[in-house]
Amino acid sequence: MTQEELDAMMNGDINDIDGLEVEEESSSEPLASGDTSKHDDKPEGYSDETSHQWPLPATDENKMVHQLDDVTKESEEKASEIFDIIEEISNNLMEKEETLANITKALDSNIALFKTLTAKFPEVDTFASQLAQNEFALKNAEDAVETLQTSGDSIMSVMDIMQYQDIHRQKIERVINVMRALSKYMSTLFESSVKDEDRVSSAQHIAGDTHNDVASTDDIEALLAQFGN
Repeated sequence: MTQEELDAMMNGDINDIDGLEVEEESSSEPLASGDTSKHDDKPEGYSDETSHQWPLPATDENKMVHQLDDVTKESEEKASEIFDIIEEISNNLMEKEETLANITKALDSNIALFKTLTAKFPEVDTFASQLAQNEFALKNAEDAVETLQTSGDSIMSVMDIMQYQDIHRQKIERVINVMRALSKYMSTLFESSVKDEDRVSSAQHIAGDTHNDVASTDDIEALLAQFGN
């Protein structure tokens, strides 16, 4: 039995052991000098065509808890950056709102003055013109203040929505804790007082076998090592 067929059988992809055919795989050919297409973290015979028969290599990119830890860490960092930006925008809006409040106060004073002047000197067109301009400016300032207040309310809504990000992070951390607990539990189940080197070696041929093409001890140990990483 080849390494690929052994893994396929363990994954449930092959049910008929007697019907197995040994095929020559191009991946078993020696690599040319300087060829780095075969990585140390991939088992022998691994290729895009046979990847479904193999467990993912135990690299940092495929370790589930490692990846989830990265997600929670990066998510928290990015959320903190977003909150800082939102807070800065909110502070800027409040400052501009205060500035417009001072401008509005000055415009109110001007309007009161020009109303008095226009009433006393109706024949002076300049007073009436300045009154109209100040009233128009006051209307624009009031609209700007309303816009700033609406934007401030929207910023608060965004901050409320961002609170869900922290809830999602906590849910992921809970999943991590469950996975770690299960991992420790499984390790405890497989513990033994007998050392592996003291165990009797497994038989390669058992009475009743219909074939002699079996995986070697090295092949089996290599496969187990892949699962143990």
